[in-house]
Amino acid sequence: MEFTEVVRGRRMIRRFRPDPVPDDQLRRLVELGLRAPSAGFSQGWDFVVLSGRDQVEAFWDASADPADDGPDDNWITGLKQAPALILCCSDKQTYLRRYAEPDKPWQDLQESHWPVPYWDVDTGMAAMIILLAAVDEGLGALFFGVPGDQMDTVRRAFGIPDDRGIVGVIALGHPERTAPSGSTRTRRRRPTDDVVHFGRFSAPGTPA
Repeated sequence: MEFTEVVRGRRMIRRFRPDPVPDDQLRRLVELGLRAPSAGFSQGWDFVVLSGRDQVEAFWDASADPADDGPDDNWITGLKQAPALILCCSDKQTYLRRYAEPDKPWQDLQESHWPVPYWDVDTGMAAMIILLAAVDEGLGALFFGVPGDQMDTVRRAFGIPDDRGIVGVIALGHPERTAPSGSTRTRRRRPTDDVVHFGRFSAPGTPA
């Protein structure tokens, strides 16, 4: 598949068929994600791959809000059918240590040097590659977050160290349908001229 087709074909899939995704295919997707750039080539990321109903259901049990005993939203019901999940974790300390090495400028290990948390940014870029690779392999995927008050429960359920952030989760599987869903049905894509600024930032319609 041509790269432009992959990019244009990527969308968040919210309903999956239960057909399993082979482990070797999951490994291939994650290995492509590891080609993402990272500041200082720190590679401060970890990916927990869950496949099979037992592992996937364990995630949904751990991430559920105990106070919410109502029925699932439609999109969650469809999402729970995904046969595989990838938990995308970031490792801040790896970046702080890397930039305290002799070829880098900050030997004091202070997080204040980082106005942007590149450990999360880089993990997100790796996740984006996995999303695109899934399209190239004919799979559907969705990136979603873990509720903040369930982060520790999910960490404990899968042995994730406390110093790792869970940037998000990728659901993977064979799409039940690929028609637009979610907010794309009610919101238009912003025009290029509104969001791309050449030379300097300018209001929409104002020459740069």
